[in-house]
Amino acid sequence: MHVFLETGRLALRPFTTADADDLLALDNDPDVMRFINGGKATNRQTVLTRTLPRLLHTYPCLGTRGYWAAEEKSTSTFLGWFEFRPLDEHSPAVVELGYRLNKAAWGAGHATEGARALIDKGFSELGVERVTANTMAVNVRSRRVMEKAGLSFLRHFTGDWPERIAGSEHGDVEYVLDRADWGRRR
Repeated sequence: MHVFLETGRLALRPFTTADADDLLALDNDPDVMRFINGGKATNRQTVLTRTLPRLLHTYPCLGTRGYWAAEEKSTSTFLGWFEFRPLDEHSPAVVELGYRLNKAAWGAGHATEGARALIDKGFSELGVERVTANTMAVNVRSRRVMEKAGLSFLRHFTGDWPERIAGSEHGDVEYVLDRADWGRRR
């Protein structure tokens, strides 16, 4: 299968419908989903009709997808996914960075490694001008990944979420990295 991006330990590849079981397992781990939906389980129908179509979408402005399955290079073990998708379907100028990894991959630096590689590819090859990332203010681990990947805190805000989950009362945070800042740090 075509690999979009490789790092020292990771292979990021396009999703296929064969990934449904891995996605279902990922989205049914309450710890993984804690800051997404409060830890609620996702059913197979939702993975097939909502999750997979979103992950399979190609963005014309990038000429590629915005989501990639992350595998451990040495074993091809599914670790989760990375998002690097344009906020405007027709412009690569501003992309959103995201990641969702299974617990076995936590604490090993995989999220930072994948995020840095996507950022470098975005600025050097895909015409990206700004990378943005959001999380709940209380999601300290995700915030740390953003910082280690080179993003800086921009703002604290309160999102309009359909359901409140534990910690949402503290709001959300946005981090950013612009091309010029990325260039100075290299």
